[in-house]
Amino acid sequence: MTERSADPEFDAVVEFHGHRCLDIALGYRVAKAAMRALACERPRDEELVAVVETDACSVDAIQDVTGCTFGKGNLVYRPYGKAAYTFFDRRTGRAVRVYCHFWETFDRGEGVAFTALMNRVLAGGASVDERERFGRTMNDLSLRILATPQDQLFRISEVSGSPPPSARIFSSEACGRCGEWTMETRLGKTPDGRRLCPPCQNRDSQR
Repeated sequence: MTERSADPEFDAVVEFHGHRCLDIALGYRVAKAAMRALACERPRDEELVAVVETDACSVDAIQDVTGCTFGKGNLVYRPYGKAAYTFFDRRTGRAVRVYCHFWETFDRGEGVAFTALMNRVLAGGASVDERERFGRTMNDLSLRILATPQDQLFRISEVSGSPPPSARIFSSEACGRCGEWTMETRLGKTPDGRRLCPPCQNRDSQR
């Protein structure tokens, strides 16, 4: 069992996510730092918007700490593959972008051996000793991230621009092929006039 940290709020994030890892620790630090930079508390509803450029574990920390979620429409995913996160405060009009340069150093240094060990564990080919070492190392690295000075993990820059629009509710209708109820904005029109959901459109394009 993973020992609890000295930060109950971080432990709650780990519980929400399901396990302790480097990226959940980084996401926690990012979310807390961004809210300090914007001088805002966890909002009641959609006042804060997070635009994330990764779908890694860190995003769970962003959701838990800031209250930005896909369901409310104030968590927006951009598939850029970067450890970068932009936060907009609709109440003040301010926004900050947080970029984690931690990975640039880690992935070219101690992360090489750590990633190789992790891949053996995930593939089921690690020994008992390796699995135990992986667990200890993951725990130690995560706690180290919590204690590392902020400027050694990421940089925060103020940015301009407007946040993504507030969530809207659209009408739905049946897909012209599978019949499943689909949001109207996701239906595409075929040459013969039918309106198809994205999976049915993809099946057409693969023929």
